[in-house]
Amino acid sequence: MAKYDAIIIGSGPNGFAAAITLQQAGLQTLLIEGADSYGGGMRTKALTLPGFNHDVCSAIHPMALASPFFSELPLADYGLRFTYAEYEVAHPLDNQPAVLLHRDMQAMEKELGTDFQPYKRLYAPFIDRWEELSEDVMGPLRFPKHPFLMGRFGLKALRSAKFIADGFQSERTRSLWAGIVAHGMQPLDQPATAAIGMMLGTVAHRFGWPIPIGGSQAITDALAAYYQALGGEIQLQTWVKDMADMPSHRICILDLTPKQILKLKNLKLSNDYKKQLEAFRYGMGVFKIDWALSEATPFQDTRCQQAATVHLGNSFEEIAQSESDTQHGRLNKKPYVLFAQQSMFDSGRAPVGKHTGWAYCHVPLGSEVDMTSAIENQVDRFAPGFKDTIMARSVMNTADMEAYNPNYIGGDISGGVMDLRQLFTRPTKSLTPYRTSDPKVYIASASTPPGGGVHGMCGFHAARFALADHFNIKITR
Repeated sequence: MAKYDAIIIGSGPNGFAAAITLQQAGLQTLLIEGADSYGGGMRTKALTLPGFNHDVCSAIHPMALASPFFSELPLADYGLRFTYAEYEVAHPLDNQPAVLLHRDMQAMEKELGTDFQPYKRLYAPFIDRWEELSEDVMGPLRFPKHPFLMGRFGLKALRSAKFIADGFQSERTRSLWAGIVAHGMQPLDQPATAAIGMMLGTVAHRFGWPIPIGGSQAITDALAAYYQALGGEIQLQTWVKDMADMPSHRICILDLTPKQILKLKNLKLSNDYKKQLEAFRYGMGVFKIDWALSEATPFQDTRCQQAATVHLGNSFEEIAQSESDTQHGRLNKKPYVLFAQQSMFDSGRAPVGKHTGWAYCHVPLGSEVDMTSAIENQVDRFAPGFKDTIMARSVMNTADMEAYNPNYIGGDISGGVMDLRQLFTRPTKSLTPYRTSDPKVYIASASTPPGGGVHGMCGFHAARFALADHFNIKITR
C-alpha cells in the first residue's frame, strides 16, 4: 500500500492549492519543498537592513480575493489580513498630475473626463459578475458555463492592448491602460494583450489590489497552517531530482515548469509528450530591486504616495517601446517599472520613520545586465531626490531569480509566455493540460491555465483532474 495518496512537489500558491484540494477530499498528502521555507514566490525576507522586511517576489495581490479557490478558504482564521491603499494604482506623468485608478468606478469620471464612458464600457459589464466570469477565465479551455458573458469578455480580451488604447482620446487614459496591460510582459500590439488589463482592471474595481499585512509570507503561512490543520504534511529542504527517491504514493502533482520536469529522472513520459514540453516557450525575465529607504518616496505628485502600486513609464508609447525592445532582446534605458511601497500601508515592514521600496523591470529572457541605474533613474524621474533616500539595496538579476526559485526559468516569473498561442494551451495543446503522458503524474504550475499570478487555480484544477481520474471524486466547479 502506498504511504501517501499524493505527493505534491513545490510549495508555491499552486502547490498549496493542489495539496489543500486533495487533503480536503480526504486524501493523505505530502508537500515537498526544496528550499528551507515554503511559499515559492510568496516569501518575505530581511534582504537589506535589520528591521526591513521585503517581499522577495510577489507583493501586491490583485487576484488574492478574486481567486475562486482562495476566496473559499478560511484563511482569515489562520491569521491572514489585508490592508488597502487609498488608490489601487498611481501612474505619474511628466509635467502633469498623475492619473489614478480608484476602486470606485464613479470616481474615475473626474479622473478620466471624456474617456470615462469608453473606460466604463470596458469594465462595467464584468465587475458585478466576476464570480460567474471567473469560472470560465480562470481555468482550462472548455465550453463556457456563461457563454454570453464570456463572449462579451473575449471580444475585448482577445484584442491587442494598442487597439483598446486607440479607443481613448486622452493620453492620460492611454497611459493608465498601458501600465496595467504591461503586467502581461508582452509587446502591446500583439493579439490578446488586452486580456491581462481586462482581468486586473476588473478585479481592481471589484475587490481592490490588497496588501497582505506582514508581507506575502502571510499568505503562505495561512495556507500552510490550514493545510496542516487538515492533516497535510510538509517536508522542506528536499530537492527532488529522481522520482524513484520519493516515498511511495499513488499520484504525484508537480508545481514545476516544463524545463524542470524534463530534468527529473525516472519520470516515465512519452517521447511525443517530451517534445511538446521542449517546445514550450518562456517569456521575458525580470530584474528586481528592494530598497531600505530613509523616508517615503518623494513623488512630485504626492498622491502617488497613497498608492501601493505605482507604474513608472510615462506614456503609452514609451511603455509600448520598452516592452517591444525587451521582446526583441534589446535593453531600454527608460524601462517600464513596477514600483511598490508596502510600508506606507503596513507599518511593520520597516522601522519607525523608515520605508521599503520594491521594484522590477522586464528584461530579455536570461539577461544578466545590471539594470539598477535604469530603474533608479526612472523612480527619480517622477520622485526627484529618491536616490538620496536609499540606505541599502538588494538586487536580483534573472540568474538570481532562477537560483532563488527554479520555477523562474531565465527570470520568467509567469511560468512561460502568455500569448495567444499559450494562453490556454499551456504547456501542451490539450484540453486537459494538467495531465501528462504518465497517468499518475500531473502538472500544477503557472505553466498551465490560467497562468501566472497568486491565485492557486492551476493547482486546484490539477487536483480536480487527479481526483476524478484516480479517486472517483468529482469537483464540478
